[in-house]
Amino acid sequence: QVQLVESGGGLVQPGGSLRLSCAASGSIFRLNEMGWYRQAPGKQRELVAVITGGGRRNYADSVKGRFTISRDNAKNTVYLQMNSLKPEDTAVYYCNADYLDYVFRKKGSWGQGTQVTVSS
Repeated sequence: QVQLVESGGGLVQPGGSLRLSCAASGSIFRLNEMGWYRQAPGKQRELVAVITGGGRRNYADSVKGRFTISRDNAKNTVYLQMNSLKPEDTAVYYCNADYLDYVFRKKGSWGQGTQVTVSS
């Protein structure tokens, strides 16, 4: 089993910044792609940003230039730096990780989610 623990959500004013963190622990041989997704009330979950094990990044058009995804492989942690936040960024943000376990099976895991609210 792999656990993903997110932190860093909260309430911020428009134009402000937040940094989300997601630490993975458990039976991990190798972490592959890690990413952040979000789900606003009444909407489907959508991709925000992903990063491969080699550091290749991909972003949703709506966050390009404002959000930055990064990872620390030594700590099995992925980060999401969110700048110039807008009210439409309000959502529950979920961490996701694809990994190989110790018998080399490909698996995926989700975090429990952290609320981000952008409001004045």
